[in-house]
Amino acid sequence: MAVSLNWVNDYVDIKDVDKKELASKITSAGINVEKVTSTHIDNLVIGEVVECTKHPDSDHLNVCKVNIGKETTQIVCGASNVRKDIKVIVALPGAILPGDFEIKKSVIRGVESNGMICALFELGLEEKTEETYSKGICELDNNAPVGEDPLEYLGLSDTLYELDLNPNRTDCNNHLSFAYEVSGVLNKKVTPPDVSYKELDEDIDGQISLEVDTDNVYMYNLMIAKDVKIKESPNFIKHRLEAAGVRSINNVVDISNYVMLEYGQPLHFFDKDIVGDKIKVRMAHDNETIMTLDKEERMLTKDDIIITDGEKPLCVAGVMGGLLSGINENTKNILIESALFNGYNIRYTSIRLGLRSESSLRFEKPMNYEYTILAIKRACHLLKKYADTKIVKGMITYDKVDKTEKKVKVTLQETNSILGMNLTNDDVTRILDSLGFVYEKDKDTYLVTIPNRRPDIYPQKEDIIEEIGRIYGYESIEPTLPVITTKKGRYQDSAYLRKIVSKRMRALGFNEVRTYTLVSEEDSKKFNYHFNDSIKLLRPMLKERSYVRQSLLNSLLEVVNYNLSKKNNDLLIYEISNVYSEKDEYLEDTKLSFILTGKYIKNTWNTNDYKIDFYLIKGIVENLLKFLGLNNRYTLKLSDNLPKEIHPKINSEIIIDGAELGYFGKLHPNVSKIDCYVCEISLTKVLEHKSSDVKYTELNKYPKIEKDMAFIVDKSVEAMDIQKEIKKSGGKLLSNIVVFDVYEGDKIDSNKKSIAYNLTFEDYNRTLTEDEVMVIFNNIIKQVESKFNAVLRDK
Repeated sequence: MAVSLNWVNDYVDIKDVDKKELASKITSAGINVEKVTSTHIDNLVIGEVVECTKHPDSDHLNVCKVNIGKETTQIVCGASNVRKDIKVIVALPGAILPGDFEIKKSVIRGVESNGMICALFELGLEEKTEETYSKGICELDNNAPVGEDPLEYLGLSDTLYELDLNPNRTDCNNHLSFAYEVSGVLNKKVTPPDVSYKELDEDIDGQISLEVDTDNVYMYNLMIAKDVKIKESPNFIKHRLEAAGVRSINNVVDISNYVMLEYGQPLHFFDKDIVGDKIKVRMAHDNETIMTLDKEERMLTKDDIIITDGEKPLCVAGVMGGLLSGINENTKNILIESALFNGYNIRYTSIRLGLRSESSLRFEKPMNYEYTILAIKRACHLLKKYADTKIVKGMITYDKVDKTEKKVKVTLQETNSILGMNLTNDDVTRILDSLGFVYEKDKDTYLVTIPNRRPDIYPQKEDIIEEIGRIYGYESIEPTLPVITTKKGRYQDSAYLRKIVSKRMRALGFNEVRTYTLVSEEDSKKFNYHFNDSIKLLRPMLKERSYVRQSLLNSLLEVVNYNLSKKNNDLLIYEISNVYSEKDEYLEDTKLSFILTGKYIKNTWNTNDYKIDFYLIKGIVENLLKFLGLNNRYTLKLSDNLPKEIHPKINSEIIIDGAELGYFGKLHPNVSKIDCYVCEISLTKVLEHKSSDVKYTELNKYPKIEKDMAFIVDKSVEAMDIQKEIKKSGGKLLSNIVVFDVYEGDKIDSNKKSIAYNLTFEDYNRTLTEDEVMVIFNNIIKQVESKFNAVLRDK
């Protein structure tokens, strides 16, 4: 973006400031001034033509005697409008014009010429067109002082800054906000533009009505200007627009662009007589059309915001006006719009229509609602002054903007601690004042109100401290060696958990895979465990990659199928990645998923292979849970609430402290024709239920006593429930319980089963006696028989 310092000088006094030094300060403060350009040209003076005669050897050249102040010089000129007694711009020998064109003394068809009488386009001050070329040389008014700098006299001597704005500093895409940056580094006050104007007695009510029928409009203001006179813009407006790369059209259109560059708020002017007495803002209908100002018919969609007269589209909001209601040379009355739209809609409408403009680029970014109101008033001020309009009293306003003030508390100690500086209260107050931040001070504490013109600042103390630091100057930080307490580095929380789980899975013989996060709609619904709604991308590149997955298992299954097609039948693979789902709000979860198929151990020497089965994956899950310090806190149980892709009878849900952690089991035969076992665990929930680090326990130096017991119970009784009762009845001396046999057969009733347990008793301080262990052992038998109607086998 190009910024005119002449323009900025309207708001903050920088007339006597070195412009290159200012550029350096602005860049150091965080706004990158990429290029500094001056329109000043050496050896340029105001001259007066005192004599003009025809060239003796040309029918279109003239020989002019020109008074340049200190002397009168002779110049040959071919312009059609050159004549005696006019004041002109003269480039003397040594002047270098745009394009590195150096003016030298020369002889033109035998006549000496000591310079050049210039047109503005030859000085790079206006665009060269047929119109500007036909006007010829620039004619100055009679008050122009001969011998002085013509660009200073015309107000065209300017310095331009080319800004390379970071994405978070788009607030500086206008001259007024940039003036606040200048005031911050120079500690000067900003004088806002004049927005005053005299109104007519007639009121706007009854002349126009407003209806907003979409949530994508946050603010919409309308005012009416009558009896406008379309004419050429004042020179200062034309020159400032041209310096910013905007072509001058007429005074009314130019004022709209001028205010946009001044406040960063795009405006739109409608021909009031064409619009009528109603404005309705709504979303377009699919296949609705509008003829835009570039005389192209545009096809609209339901995502486009449009301005209508109640029925017909008048304008594509924030992008381009319609040809029907645009300003033309016959316009008499103007309807002025200043609004805030949903930037998302504006961006995608402009991209789809191929109409990225200065207006749409600004609407795409966060904007200041205060400038939305001030900009329309500023436009009325300029229209009255330079287009002789009459402003109708009042403004029609639709306003849904959240105007809650953003306040943040910061202390002097916090500021110095974070910046590594030794600022004083005087330093902080000076900087906050120079930035135009309103604050309340209580000793060393500041309650700062963030101005609405700074959407890049969030209500957090670090942002305020950053503002203080960048204005004070980071180069002012005195280098010191850091004094900190060091500690052993390690991954934290979720990153640490992912690392150790991944390491454990590799130790168990698994290989890690990485698969794609985006899946098809069909695949996004597979292995749906408690999640209901998948998240669809707004604009997917491929139909097969249009949803964000909510389980890793389907992706892993694709890896399995690929390997099986390559005759790689023995697989142990896992993946740790995030999955996403949409309930009341977006939900993100880190999952560990793994799949086993084929053989876990393959021994080619004695064919003593170990084929993967349910008990193997159960052992792997238990090994992992114990490794994570969750021993004695988890429960495994058969569940009928698992995804339909899991076998209904060969599965287990993992419960920890009453919360569902995940599941494992065999794939349903409809999903996989081979034996394939899967597991999916939420590491996010593991982290929520994390325990302290696993502690080392030394080996017991006293002997253990082991006892076996077997109970005949109903088939409906689960071994885990009996194990819990044994643990409860065994007390502290019972250190371990292992199920070593489950029997169902002809030796017991068909509706019964036998479950055998191995119990280990020990004490770390003494040797246990057989008698005291038998007391505990018999108590366990009694409690189990009583609670589960069990019978001790072989009793």
